[in-house]
Amino acid sequence: MSHQLIKINNVHKNFGHLQVLKGVSFNVDKNDVVCLIGASGSGKSTMLRCINLLEVADSGEIIVDNEDILKIKDINHYRQKVGMVFQQFNLFNNMTVLKNCMIAQEKVLKISKEKAKEKALYFLNKVGMLDFAYANASTLSGGQKQRVAIARALCMDPEILLFDEPTSALDPEMVGEVLDVMKNLAKEGLTMVIVTHEMSFAKEVSNKVVFMADGIIEEQGTPDQIFNHPQKEKTKAFLARVIR
Repeated sequence: MSHQLIKINNVHKNFGHLQVLKGVSFNVDKNDVVCLIGASGSGKSTMLRCINLLEVADSGEIIVDNEDILKIKDINHYRQKVGMVFQQFNLFNNMTVLKNCMIAQEKVLKISKEKAKEKALYFLNKVGMLDFAYANASTLSGGQKQRVAIARALCMDPEILLFDEPTSALDPEMVGEVLDVMKNLAKEGLTMVIVTHEMSFAKEVSNKVVFMADGIIEEQGTPDQIFNHPQKEKTKAFLARVIR
């Protein structure tokens, strides 16, 4: 029996007069890797940001671990279990790689400096960045920064990790190193929701694909259903554009 971690039900979000989400519904089970795909402006990143409460949905329900997150008071406590990896890394460039991975553990989780360091080194090793622990974050390449950002998120022991186009700010030769880390996390059973333009990655790694267009979910299913047997014309047209 699968354990449902996230239930998104009829979510709407407007920015002024612009309707960005128009009744979005989908579920994420424990150990799922769900990829949100679609053209720019389709609402994917806004949906992801609503799950992390960086944006607040105007209506509908977002239930995470049986809790309606639109009603919670302690957002920081909630964000401990729902980690986020951003397109632009969001590292502290004036700090070392190690300190970037320790600071939230110490300030938010209230754990000792020694324990935070031990955990940070463990996860930096996991993403192949241990040799850079004492380097300044500003000296890293984009791919290295993104791997550190993933390690930093993992240090918080999240139940769910959200990725907002984690490779779109990277040079093409750096994309693979970040996707490899994400593939390994998927193999380990980490629950992930990923907004991505990397169709081969979505096809290979996810077990659910959600195709969004114009603020709604046009089609969702397994990678085989979406990529090999799409039912909707918009899905077919999108895939024809993005898959060479």
